[in-house]
Order: sequence, then structure tokens, then C-alpha cells
Amino acid sequence: MNNMNDKIKALIAERPVLLDGATGTEMQKRGLPAGVSPELWSVENPGVSADIYRAYAESGSDILYTCTFGGTPWKLDEFGAAERTEEVNRLIAANAVETADKLASEGKRRPLIAGDIGPSGRFIMPFGDLDFDDAVSGFKRQVSGLLEAGVDLFVIETQIDIQECRAALLAVKELTDKFTIVSMTFDQSGRSLNGTTPEAMAVTLQSLGADAVGMNCSTGPAEMLKLIKRISAVVDIPIVAKPNAGMPEIREGKTVFPMQAEEFGSFAESFVEAGVNIMGGCCGTGPEHITELSGKMKTLKPVKRSRPAGSLLSSATELLQTLPDSPIRIIGERINPTGKRRLQEELKAGNMGYVKKLARDQLAAGADLLDVNAGMPGVDEKQTLLDIISAVVPAAALPLVIDSSDPEAVEAAVRYYPGRALINSISAEKEKLARLLPVAARYGAMLVVLPLADNELPDKAERRIELIKEIAAAAAEYGYGPEELIVDGLVMTVSSNQEAASETLKTVRWAAANGFGTVLGLSNVSFGLPERGWINSSFFSMAAGAGLSWAIANPSHELLMNAKSASDVLTGRDMDSAAYIAKFNEKKDADAGKTADPAPTNPEMSLEELIAGAIIEGRREDIEDLCQRALEAGYLPSKLLQNEMIPAIMKVGDLYDQKKYFLPQLIASAETMEKGFTVLEPVLKASGDDTKKGTLVFATVQGDIHDIGKNIVVLMLRNYGFEVVDLGKDVKAEDIVDAAIANNADVIGLSALMTTTMIRMPEIVELAESKGLKAKIMVGGAVVTREWAESINTEYAADGVEAVNKAAALCLSE
Repeated sequence: MNNMNDKIKALIAERPVLLDGATGTEMQKRGLPAGVSPELWSVENPGVSADIYRAYAESGSDILYTCTFGGTPWKLDEFGAAERTEEVNRLIAANAVETADKLASEGKRRPLIAGDIGPSGRFIMPFGDLDFDDAVSGFKRQVSGLLEAGVDLFVIETQIDIQECRAALLAVKELTDKFTIVSMTFDQSGRSLNGTTPEAMAVTLQSLGADAVGMNCSTGPAEMLKLIKRISAVVDIPIVAKPNAGMPEIREGKTVFPMQAEEFGSFAESFVEAGVNIMGGCCGTGPEHITELSGKMKTLKPVKRSRPAGSLLSSATELLQTLPDSPIRIIGERINPTGKRRLQEELKAGNMGYVKKLARDQLAAGADLLDVNAGMPGVDEKQTLLDIISAVVPAAALPLVIDSSDPEAVEAAVRYYPGRALINSISAEKEKLARLLPVAARYGAMLVVLPLADNELPDKAERRIELIKEIAAAAAEYGYGPEELIVDGLVMTVSSNQEAASETLKTVRWAAANGFGTVLGLSNVSFGLPERGWINSSFFSMAAGAGLSWAIANPSHELLMNAKSASDVLTGRDMDSAAYIAKFNEKKDADAGKTADPAPTNPEMSLEELIAGAIIEGRREDIEDLCQRALEAGYLPSKLLQNEMIPAIMKVGDLYDQKKYFLPQLIASAETMEKGFTVLEPVLKASGDDTKKGTLVFATVQGDIHDIGKNIVVLMLRNYGFEVVDLGKDVKAEDIVDAAIANNADVIGLSALMTTTMIRMPEIVELAESKGLKAKIMVGGAVVTREWAESINTEYAADGVEAVNKAAALCLSE
């Protein structure tokens, strides 16, 4: 065990631990120029960074973050310094460690130094184009430099993407066992930019080995406190909070955070009562805020939290908590090529469109999880399984069950999957047990326990129970309790053994009584019999009475799903029969709307409908062929664009506004639209139907090197028919205004992700006015609010959809 880790854990158990405040604003106060890498400037001005470290230490901070927030190779590459990643991080961190040691030599308390890892600015697969293992390798370069300098612990902060959190955490854990904090940002809807809930984030990262989880930046203390309480309910590791000093405002032409130190400190008790163990400040907080927080925290004691009840699984966005009285969970079985000819053909061809459809269909039919399996001849099972995960994760926000008998494929899948997965399965077979248990523990997966042994398929419950105990004892050595093990009752067909169902139910009953989850692959029981649906649904109800908690089944089978709904009522899992009543009232209403003799319909969708559906579902792989087929069939490209494609992308925007879609789905749909437009564009130009709706100049303001949100907005505007001049990121005010003049722009679009760069927006407004520019100015970005936009006399767009609507209105008003 790492002695420093013991020290940190002992400190956390003793009292609330105090972090530092904002670093960027403190550097700006001390002369950091706009548009310069803070990390490179810190290397050149070590005395400034040392002064900031000392100021926070003297304010009471127990832990100081190194000035390496932008020290990833991707961020340093923006300044031509990617090759210096290890060196830059080592020099900055060494300065922090030296400062801490000097404080100790002066007889003062020595603060701990946390190697700070910020976001890469890239989206990682399956949400973006950066390969997951390449991301891990990139983060390892930063970690190596920080380790060489002798940091005491690590913090991964201000993340918007759960997959990036996982990549950075693995980079740390694969190089060292040092204490590691992971912190994400969440907007006022209670989700990250990628749609992840606080609960899903916390469970995913705790399972992967984070020593503390929480949130920073995002909001002020009052708003953050609500989300912290949600995190506290689902994890038992320390919780971190680093809120802003309120939300930014413009005062006398300057960006300010309104919350004074005294008010900020007044939240200390509420945060500790909510379960926070480690607290500091983010944007707008300085040494005075930390001093106030320190004074309030001196008399507080940490709240003891117990292990959350039940089984906890997560997708990239959602948490699935299963308690003994939860409804029976349905594991959708259809993404398994066994006996499915079409799926086999699609997988052999490498086509994932059908896999996405199966995922969406099962989600719509009521599945709670999705089983994914790629075990078939003629494919690379490991790579195909990874491709399936890449296809399914953005398509359906359900936890995945990794189903494979190949340990190498299982390991690759659970390493890559951006959530907490369930592995199906582990048995008492010695080689499998020895190989899979360490893998499951390393990546935090739950396990399906299959009571088999080497060359043994027990037909009696008593022997199955012996094997379950054996597997559970081995799993306990890796930290697994019964609630994280799902016992497969081992279903065999009653057509060959009339006692088979009885033995399975005995196994289920024993496992449920002893705290395990239980699962059955229902359809096996009826193999070889006619009218199998009746057998399966009846067996389901019997198993529910025995304590079944999970079932592998096809959620599209109405008889079985109705039996599940009834079983949930009869076993007390559906409080007040609410879900049952809602389901059958909805069905009754649907049936009432049917005519006795409905008009005949064409079961085949038209090309227009297929094109619109491809955009709505983000099927990049289908759209070009569909658009080409439409042109060959004589469809007018202008009609396709106006009547199908633009309404489709606007529907995507509506789904995004309703929080039914999130950033990955928005990106996929926008890119699908772009691919389709690329096919239509030459024909539009040839026919003279490519009239532009207006000209826009877009840029991320000076000092801000984040452009993900801006790029999405630009993509959607171009898809809608606007001419967009994209100047990129970190653009000077003069360059933006000059480009607007040169292109006779109707609208200037400005983006900022950081509160420290928002101040550039009013400078651009003033410069545009001084030059008599008539173009309207529209602003947006993660930290920008409608109130802020109004305060600097600009228009506001919260996202790409609002930007399209706003741009259309502004261009029409010209």
C-alpha cells in the first residue's frame, strides 16, 4: 500500500479536506497574457506559479493543484509544444513540489501536491474520432511527467465526457497506485455536456478505481449542492466539490463572479452534511474564498456513508440500480448472432446499421439492459464486439452485458465500454475463473455467475449451490459482494428432463435468499416443444415468485412482457400497480384508435422517410447511398433538403432540447446530414438551387482553445444552407471584425467555454460598433447565459438548433 495514500485517507476520515481555488484568474492577475498557453507561461515564469501555490497554502489549502490543466499533448499541440508534454508537466509540477517543501522548511504545514489533468479538447470513441487506447497513451505522457516531479496524488478535472474520464483514470492507474480524484462538470439540467448523469458518472468511475469522485466548475454552490446529494446516494468513496463563486456577470465591462468570500464559505456545512469530504473553489474563487471556507470547515466532521444498496450498473449516461424489490430487469437478447442469419451476414460485412436498429428496437420494447455477443465463425470476435459496442452505446442509453466465452474479447470490451458493464459469465472452470476475475475487478464490471465446473454440468440444485459458493468465495478476494454477483439458475429444457425447471427454481430461490441477484435465459426451458411462448411466459412467472431479478429475453415478445408486468404486480415490485396500469391503459387507448377495417398501408418506407430517419437516428453509414438512390429515382435535391432533411435535423434539435438526445446523438445526426448534403450539393449547384440563406463569420474568442461546441453549431448552420466562414479558435477581436467586413457578414457568431475568456466578447462588440459594422452578433458557449448576452447587447443561442433559428431570423431582418 502507498504510504501517501494512507495519509490522505486518514486525513479524509479525520476532517473535511480543503482544496485550492481558481488558478487561471490568479495567473491573469499576475500578468498572464491573452492567447498564451498558461502551461508554457508557467514554465517561463515559475515564480508566479509559486506565488499562487503559496497564497493558497497560507489560506488553508491541504491540497494544491499543479498549473497543468492544459498539459495534455493535445492542448500543448495547439501551441506547437506536444513533443514537450513530459518536460512541461515535470517542470511545472516540480515547481509546485519545491514550493510545498519550502513551506515545510519554514515550519509551516506542507500542502499535498495534486498533478492536475484537464480535458483534451477531443471526443473519444465511441463518441468521437480519437481512438480510446491512443487517448490513454496520450494521458500517460502527462502522467509520466507529473510522476517524475514527485506529485503526491492526481486530479482529473473539468471533464465533460465520461469516456475521457475513463481514459485519463486508466492512464494514471496503469502507471501508479497514487490516490486519484476524478471530477466532471454538469450543466443546470443536471447532466454533463455528453448527457451523463452525476449518478452514472460516480458509479462508473468508482468501479474503475477512482479514489474520490465529484464535480467542479459547472455552477455556484447552491446549484451544485443538489447534484452532490445525488452522488452521495450511490457511492461510498470520498466526494469532491469545487463550485464557482456564483454565475458570471458583466460589471463595468468586466467579467465578475458575484459571490463574495463570506457567502461562499457559508455553504461549507451544507456540503459536508451532503457527504462532501474534499472541497475547494473553481472559477471566481481566490485565496480569500479559501480562507473563509477554511474557517468554516475547522469545526466540521465528515459524514459517514454506507455502501449503497443493490446492484449498480451504468451506461454512458444513465445509472441502473436494482434492489430486491425492483421490477424484474429485462436483458435484451437480440444482439447475439446465434441462429440469426441476417445479423450474421451484417456482422460479417462489418455493417453496424442493423445492430443499431436492434438496440433501438429493444430499448423501445422495454429492455433494461442489452446483451452484446459477437461469437460466430468468420469474424474477429474481439474487434467485432468492440464495433458492436461503438454502434450500440450512442444508439441506446442502456447498460451492456458483455457476452463472450473468449477472455481476450471480454477484457477488450470492458476496458473500452464507457460505463459499468455486466460480464456474462464466469464459472467455476479453473482457467476461466483465474483469467476473468482479475479482469472484471480491474475494470469494475459486475459478474453473471454460471454454476458450471470443468467437465461438469450439474443437473441438481444442491451441486449448483456448492459451485456458486465456490465462485463467490473466489470473487470475494477481489472485493465482490453478493449484490455484485448475478447467479444464473442454469436453465435446461424440460423436453428432455421434466425436473429441470424445478431444479432451476430451487437454485434461484436459494440465491435470492442469500443476497445474490438472479438471472435466467428463459427460452432454453422450452427448446424442442411447440408453442414455446406459453412455456416461457409461465416459467417466467414461476421464477418471479422464486425471487428472479433479471431475465434474458426478447422484449418484443408481447406474451412474455405481459407476464413480466403481471409478475411485478404480484410479487410487490410494482408499487400501487402503477407501471401495469400505465402500460395497459396506453395499450387500451391505442386499440381504441384503430378502425375495424384499416386502410391498407405500404409496409415499405419511402426514400424520403428513410433519408429523414437516417438523419434522426444518426446513421452516417446509410445516408450517402439513400441520397444517391433518391437522385437516381428522380427526386429533386432542393425538395429533399427542404422537405425531409432540414425538418429531420430540426427534430433532432427538439429531441436535444427535451434532453432525449445528447451531444453524441446531436453530432451523429449533424454529420449524417452533412454527408447527405455532400451528395446533393453538386446537383443543387448545377440546377441553381443552392441559394445561401446568409453569410456568417464564426470564431472562438481569443484565449479560448475549446471549439467542440462551435464546430457543431457551424456544421448545423451549413447543413441548413448558410455560408459560414469558420475562423477557428483563439481568434483576436481584430481578425474577427476584419473577416466580417471582408465577407460582408450578416451575423458574427462568438463562442467561449471558459469564464476567463468571456470578457473578450464585449471587446469584439465595441470594436464592431466603432467600425460601423452592421452585422448582428450572436454569442453562445457552455458558460454563456442569456442574461450575459443581453448585458453586452448581443443575441444568444443556447445550442445549434437555437443558433439556426436565430441566424435565420437575423438574416431576414437585414
